[in-house]
Amino acid sequence: MGREASTKPSYEIFAYLTLNKERIIAGGVLCLYAENEKDLKTMTRDIAKGLKADVVKLTNGDYMVIRI
Repeated sequence: MGREASTKPSYEIFAYLTLNKERIIAGGVLCLYAENEKDLKTMTRDIAKGLKADVVKLTNGDYMVIRI
């Protein structure tokens, strides 16, 4: 069974971090671009720690900072 359309998601996305400038889109979520993998991981960790949130690594290598 799928999620009902009227059901509110049980998570909140705080930030989307990527190495690809083409994936930066406008919207309600903070989207950040990093120059290299080290900076990407550091920014992701620091943001998640500051917001007391979780990190999800996507299959394309990008990260999302979320709270469940």
